[in-house]
Amino acid sequence: MSEKNNAKQRQRRSSFRNYQYLFIAAAVATAIAGIVHLYMPLTHTRMLGNMPVATFFLASGIAQIFWVLPMIKRWGRIWYYIGIAGNVGFIILYVVTRFPGNPVNGRGGDVDAVDMICELAQVAYIAITAVILAKERSIKIVDKEQLR
Repeated sequence: MSEKNNAKQRQRRSSFRNYQYLFIAAAVATAIAGIVHLYMPLTHTRMLGNMPVATFFLASGIAQIFWVLPMIKRWGRIWYYIGIAGNVGFIILYVVTRFPGNPVNGRGGDVDAVDMICELAQVAYIAITAVILAKERSIKIVDKEQLR
Protein backbone atom coordinates (compact mmCIF):
# COMPACT_ATOMS: atom_id res chain seq x y z
CA MET A 1 0.00 0.00 0.00
CA SER A 2 2.80 2.43 0.80
CA GLU A 3 4.38 1.78 -2.59
CA LYS A 4 1.17 2.97 -4.27
CA ASN A 5 1.15 6.10 -2.12
CA ASN A 6 4.80 6.80 -2.94
CA ALA A 7 4.11 6.43 -6.66
CA LYS A 8 1.14 8.79 -6.36
CA GLN A 9 3.26 11.29 -4.43
CA ARG A 10 6.02 11.19 -7.09
CA GLN A 11 3.47 11.68 -9.87
CA ARG A 12 1.90 14.60 -7.99
CA ARG A 13 5.31 16.26 -7.46
CA SER A 14 6.09 15.85 -11.16
CA SER A 15 2.83 17.50 -12.20
CA PHE A 16 3.47 20.29 -9.65
CA ARG A 17 6.87 20.95 -11.20
CA ASN A 18 5.29 21.31 -14.64
CA TYR A 19 2.57 23.49 -13.14
CA GLN A 20 5.20 25.85 -11.68
CA TYR A 21 6.65 26.49 -15.13
CA LEU A 22 3.30 27.85 -16.28
CA PHE A 23 3.72 30.84 -13.95
CA ILE A 24 7.12 31.59 -15.44
CA ALA A 25 5.77 31.22 -18.98
CA ALA A 26 2.87 33.60 -18.22
CA ALA A 27 5.30 36.12 -16.69
CA VAL A 28 7.55 35.94 -19.77
CA ALA A 29 4.57 36.40 -22.10
CA THR A 30 3.32 39.50 -20.30
CA ALA A 31 6.86 40.89 -20.09
CA ILE A 32 7.28 40.50 -23.87
CA ALA A 33 3.98 42.31 -24.49
CA GLY A 34 5.01 45.05 -22.07
CA ILE A 35 8.41 45.53 -23.68
CA VAL A 36 6.78 45.73 -27.11
CA HIS A 37 4.30 48.32 -25.82
CA LEU A 38 7.20 50.40 -24.51
CA TYR A 39 9.01 49.96 -27.82
CA MET A 40 6.01 50.94 -29.98
CA PRO A 41 6.43 54.74 -29.87
CA LEU A 42 10.05 54.32 -30.97
CA THR A 43 9.15 52.21 -34.00
CA HIS A 44 6.07 54.18 -34.98
CA THR A 45 7.36 57.75 -35.14
CA ARG A 46 3.83 59.16 -35.60
CA MET A 47 3.15 58.23 -31.97
CA LEU A 48 5.90 60.48 -30.63
CA GLY A 49 3.99 63.53 -31.83
CA ASN A 50 0.77 62.34 -30.23
CA MET A 51 1.20 62.54 -26.45
CA PRO A 52 -2.03 60.72 -25.47
CA VAL A 53 -1.11 57.73 -27.65
CA ALA A 54 2.50 57.71 -26.48
CA THR A 55 1.29 57.91 -22.86
CA PHE A 56 -1.12 55.03 -23.46
CA PHE A 57 1.68 52.81 -24.77
CA LEU A 58 4.00 53.82 -21.94
CA ALA A 59 1.34 53.11 -19.27
CA SER A 60 0.24 49.83 -20.85
CA GLY A 61 3.86 48.69 -21.17
CA ILE A 62 4.58 49.48 -17.53
CA ALA A 63 1.38 47.71 -16.44
CA GLN A 64 2.22 44.58 -18.40
CA ILE A 65 5.79 44.48 -17.10
CA PHE A 66 4.43 44.99 -13.57
CA TRP A 67 2.18 41.97 -14.15
CA VAL A 68 5.25 39.75 -14.02
CA LEU A 69 5.08 40.15 -10.22
CA PRO A 70 1.59 38.71 -9.65
CA MET A 71 2.49 35.75 -11.84
CA ILE A 72 5.89 34.95 -10.32
CA LYS A 73 4.75 35.63 -6.75
CA ARG A 74 1.40 33.87 -7.33
CA TRP A 75 -0.73 36.62 -5.88
CA GLY A 76 -3.93 34.73 -6.59
CA ARG A 77 -6.91 34.20 -8.82
CA ILE A 78 -8.23 37.77 -8.77
CA TRP A 79 -4.88 39.03 -10.13
CA TYR A 80 -4.93 36.37 -12.85
CA TYR A 81 -8.47 37.32 -13.88
CA ILE A 82 -7.57 41.02 -13.96
CA GLY A 83 -4.53 40.21 -16.11
CA ILE A 84 -6.65 38.21 -18.53
CA ALA A 85 -9.27 40.97 -18.71
CA GLY A 86 -6.62 43.63 -19.33
CA ASN A 87 -5.01 41.65 -22.13
CA VAL A 88 -8.39 40.89 -23.71
CA GLY A 89 -9.06 44.64 -23.57
CA PHE A 90 -5.75 45.40 -25.29
CA ILE A 91 -6.49 42.85 -28.02
CA ILE A 92 -10.01 44.23 -28.60
CA LEU A 93 -8.64 47.78 -28.75
CA TYR A 94 -6.00 46.67 -31.25
CA VAL A 95 -8.53 44.92 -33.50
CA VAL A 96 -10.94 47.88 -33.39
CA THR A 97 -8.20 50.35 -34.34
CA ARG A 98 -7.31 48.36 -37.46
CA PHE A 99 -10.63 49.23 -39.14
CA PRO A 100 -11.21 52.51 -41.00
CA GLY A 101 -13.76 54.78 -39.39
CA ASN A 102 -13.27 53.24 -35.93
CA PRO A 103 -14.48 55.17 -32.87
CA VAL A 104 -10.99 55.40 -31.33
CA ASN A 105 -9.05 57.37 -33.95
CA GLY A 106 -11.25 57.32 -37.04
CA ARG A 107 -8.75 55.65 -39.35
CA GLY A 108 -7.51 52.13 -39.81
CA GLY A 109 -4.04 51.31 -38.56
CA ASP A 110 -1.37 49.26 -40.24
CA VAL A 111 -0.46 45.74 -39.14
CA ASP A 112 3.21 44.89 -38.84
CA ALA A 113 5.50 42.28 -37.29
CA VAL A 114 6.00 44.23 -34.06
CA ASP A 115 2.23 44.39 -33.58
CA MET A 116 1.90 40.67 -34.13
CA ILE A 117 4.62 39.86 -31.58
CA CYS A 118 2.71 41.89 -29.00
CA GLU A 119 -0.66 40.37 -29.85
CA LEU A 120 0.71 36.82 -29.83
CA ALA A 121 2.38 37.42 -26.45
CA GLN A 122 -0.94 38.69 -25.08
CA VAL A 123 -2.81 35.68 -26.44
CA ALA A 124 -0.14 33.40 -24.94
CA TYR A 125 -0.53 35.12 -21.56
CA ILE A 126 -4.30 34.64 -21.68
CA ALA A 127 -4.03 30.97 -22.65
CA ILE A 128 -1.34 30.12 -20.09
CA THR A 129 -3.13 31.96 -17.29
CA ALA A 130 -6.39 30.20 -18.19
CA VAL A 131 -4.57 26.87 -17.85
CA ILE A 132 -3.20 27.98 -14.46
CA LEU A 133 -6.72 28.86 -13.30
CA ALA A 134 -8.06 25.52 -14.52
CA LYS A 135 -5.27 23.60 -12.76
CA GLU A 136 -5.81 25.54 -9.54
CA ARG A 137 -9.44 24.50 -9.53
CA SER A 138 -8.45 20.86 -9.72
CA ILE A 139 -5.78 20.95 -7.01
CA LYS A 140 -6.85 20.23 -3.46
CA ILE A 141 -6.20 22.86 -0.79
CA VAL A 142 -3.76 20.57 1.01
CA ASP A 143 -1.79 20.08 -2.20
CA LYS A 144 -1.59 23.86 -2.81
CA GLU A 145 0.52 24.25 0.31
CA GLN A 146 3.11 21.87 -1.20
CA LEU A 147 3.44 24.17 -4.22
CA ARG A 148 4.72 27.12 -2.19
